[in-house]
Amino acid sequence: MFSAFEKILMPVADKLGKNKILVAIRDGFLVTTPLIIVGSIFLLIANFPIPGWSEMVAKFLGEGWESWFTNVSRATFSVTALLSCMGTGYAYARELKGDKIQGAAVALVSFFIVMPTRIPYVGVDGPATVSGLGFEYVGSNGLFLSLVVALSSVWIFNWVYKKGWTIKMPDGVPPAVCDSFAALIPSAIVMTVFFLVRIAFEFTPYETAHNFIYQVLQTPLKGFGNTLGAQIVYSLACSSFWFFGINGPAVANTVFSPILKVLTMENLEALQAGLPLPNIFTGPFTDFFTTFGGGGSTLSLVIVMLLFCKSKRITQLGKLSIVPGIFGINEPIIFGLPIVLNPILIIPFIGVPLLNLVLSTVVTNMGLIPYTTGVSLPWTTPIIFSGYLSTGSIMASVWQVVLLLIGCVVYFPFIKILDKQYLRDEENAKNNDDEDISFEELAFDDL
Repeated sequence: MFSAFEKILMPVADKLGKNKILVAIRDGFLVTTPLIIVGSIFLLIANFPIPGWSEMVAKFLGEGWESWFTNVSRATFSVTALLSCMGTGYAYARELKGDKIQGAAVALVSFFIVMPTRIPYVGVDGPATVSGLGFEYVGSNGLFLSLVVALSSVWIFNWVYKKGWTIKMPDGVPPAVCDSFAALIPSAIVMTVFFLVRIAFEFTPYETAHNFIYQVLQTPLKGFGNTLGAQIVYSLACSSFWFFGINGPAVANTVFSPILKVLTMENLEALQAGLPLPNIFTGPFTDFFTTFGGGGSTLSLVIVMLLFCKSKRITQLGKLSIVPGIFGINEPIIFGLPIVLNPILIIPFIGVPLLNLVLSTVVTNMGLIPYTTGVSLPWTTPIIFSGYLSTGSIMASVWQVVLLLIGCVVYFPFIKILDKQYLRDEENAKNNDDEDISFEELAFDDL
């Protein structure tokens, strides 16, 4: 049975891992990660979930101190589409063996070309517009358009460049100057294409490429990703790939990461604007209420190993794995226990994250714990801290402890089966050692 699954999953993982477009999108998002985490810290300071926090800090920093910190967060959250566009353009040019810096530049310029430059507002005389660039076009709402533009602009640039439609400079000209002129014609063609795209959309009901991508692509994908069914598929994919020794999130995130990123950023922008949070399913929800402790939510497993197992192999591994497990690192368990290709542990390894997902969705819908705010915390943030900081509610931390205990109950019977198996192996090995003849027992009279 496992070989059949392996024959299915291995080619899928291989194709996804080698797909240049998906790899470029995945790596392009990595540009935003450190900036969003830092911006989240500033936003968290400005909105720290402790009663009287704002008033207390105001005594030292003065009224309106929050705006100092939100300016930093706005500088990151509100331009995620721009950052992703540059990062994806750079990564895709690298995958195509092209000029990476030029790829980032042409992607960004193309994105600005198709971006609306009129901002609607309601004035004294009624609705009107003013010239400018709105943050709504360069934040989460423009994320999918930025990816489409980055990928298509870099592809066109690379195609034209490899056709040889470039300006050739004479020998002796510095390489930097040659590269600059070589990019002139490909850049001109790319910019002309996106200029025509912008003009064409003005004659459609959508009016802009932004509206078209948002309504036709981003909204349906976001609606799909914000469902329990989609999250179940995501959880199954992550756990199944891990079972075969493949980094599950690294594979599944090539597809799901853009969707989760948009859902997370929408919550973050709503928090910043003081509006109700729109989405249950976000990146922090997955990290801190579904798979805390690593893939398979194995922190529960490590606790059971330490408290209830007798095999030296399991208890020693548990001691080595508890500290990394608290911080969401579980490779020692995945490959040391092992979980990889272990038929005894496949059911709880897949089942515990699914159970966490379903139960957390239910209690969130019941209002027992709030939505995650979208504040980006490192995925290594320990439970209890992560629950509180990602929602602003101590009940979320309590719920994490409940999930941890439920996971212990689910893992217990399965790890005990493995524990008995390892105990037998250790006893057999000890008996075999006792039967061996040692040099101390060997006497010349026996010869």
